[in-house]
Amino acid sequence: MNTDFCQEHKPVLLSEVIAFLNPGPGKRYIDATVGGGGHTCAILSRGGEVLGIDQDPYSIETAQRRLISCPGVFASRYRLVLANFSKIAQIAQEFGPPFVDGILFDLGFASFQIDDPSRGLSFLKDGPLDMRLDPSLGVTASDLVNSLPEKELARLFWEYGDEPNSRAIAKRIIAQRAKKPFSTTGELAEAVGGKHQRIHPATKVFQALRIAVNSEFENLKKGLGDARELLKPGGRIAVITFHSGEDRIVKETFKSWEKQGLVRIVTKKVVVPEEKEVEENPRARSGKLRVIEKVTLTASSRTRSGNYKDRFRVRHGMTLNNDQEPICKV
Repeated sequence: MNTDFCQEHKPVLLSEVIAFLNPGPGKRYIDATVGGGGHTCAILSRGGEVLGIDQDPYSIETAQRRLISCPGVFASRYRLVLANFSKIAQIAQEFGPPFVDGILFDLGFASFQIDDPSRGLSFLKDGPLDMRLDPSLGVTASDLVNSLPEKELARLFWEYGDEPNSRAIAKRIIAQRAKKPFSTTGELAEAVGGKHQRIHPATKVFQALRIAVNSEFENLKKGLGDARELLKPGGRIAVITFHSGEDRIVKETFKSWEKQGLVRIVTKKVVVPEEKEVEENPRARSGKLRVIEKVTLTASSRTRSGNYKDRFRVRHGMTLNNDQEPICKV
C-alpha cells in the first residue's frame, strides 16, 4: 500500500465538526470512525482526549502515523481500538472513558481505502470483488454476486443502492455468472452496463453490495443507540453521511429521540460542505452533517427514568464506582 495515502486523505467538514463538538482541555471524545485520523488530530490539538475506533486495520495504522506527527499531541491523550463501532458500548466500558462530551461518526471512506484496488471498493481500478472493510468478515461482494437469487440481488440493489434498474441489472448478472463467476470489480462493472451519465452506472450497485457486505445499516442503528447513552448531559453526537440510505437512518433516529425528549437537534437544517471545500476535495460533495445534543434531565424526569449512569451500567453490565473515570491511554 502507498504510505502517502495518509497525507492525501482530507477529513470532510472538519471546521464544522470542531465548531459543533467544541473540544478543549479535559473534554473527552470518541471518534467512532477514526479513518485517517484527521478529525481526531484536530480534537487532540485543541486539548481534548480521544478514544478512536475503526474496523479497518490499515486505518488504525494510518491514524497512528498521523497522530504521532500531530502538533501538541501526546500519546497519553488518545487510544486507538480495532473494532466496529457497533461495539462502541463494550469498547467504552473496556477502554474508557465511560461517559463523554462528544462522539463523531464519519461514515465516508478515506482516499486510501477507495484508491486501493485490492479492497474492491471502486470500479475505476480493476481488483478483487471483495469490499470488506474488516478483513476478518467472512462474506465478500463476490460471494453475494455469485450466490444470491435474482430477486434477492434486485432487492439488495433497490433497497441499499436506490438503483431504479435493479431488476434488469440483476437479470444480467445472473446470465453472466452462469457462464463464468464474477471475481473482479471490472467484470461486475461491465455486466452492469448502461450509459455513463452524471454518475457511473455501476455506482449504486457497488454501494449496495458494500453496505450489505459490511452490514452498514445494522451497525449504524446499533452504534447510534449505544452512543447516545455514552454521552454526558449536554454532550453531542455528530454524524457525517454520504448517501440517502444512511442519512435517512440518522435523520429519523434523531427526530425520534427529540420527540421522546432525550435530545435536542442542533442542526435544524443539514450542514453541507462549502463550495471551497468541494473544489479542494471533490469527494466531500455529498457529505451531510447532522448533530444532536443530549438534554439535561430535570429532577422529575430523572426520577421517572433513573440516573443516566445507573441505567447505562445496568444495560451493559457495568459495575463502576462513581469515582472511576478511566482516561484513554496508549
